[in-house]
Amino acid sequence: MILVNTDYISGKELEMLGLVKGSTIQSKNVGRDITQGLKTLVGGELTAYNEMMNEARAIATKRMVMEAENLGADAVVNIRYSSSAILQGAAEVISYGTAVKFKN
Repeated sequence: MILVNTDYISGKELEMLGLVKGSTIQSKNVGRDITQGLKTLVGGELTAYNEMMNEARAIATKRMVMEAENLGADAVVNIRYSSSAILQGAAEVISYGTAVKFKN
């Protein structure tokens, strides 16, 4: 499965199959929330939340790819990501794009 953030793939003629998406809501445990909250007092990277968001993007991407595979897609083009806070310490990540099949 080819995944790109452009609306084309060089050398390929594409047949659009439709919008595909994947999403997840992730949170860290209470202990991590407390330590990361204390870190905001002194500044610096909040690595636990960074790891949480990286994991969430990977899960959302995997779910999007599964949806594209179910449509018989060869690729997903014009991929985008969006995130939003659901609760303190919890975030939703959505990945979406257009599933396509190669014509040639």
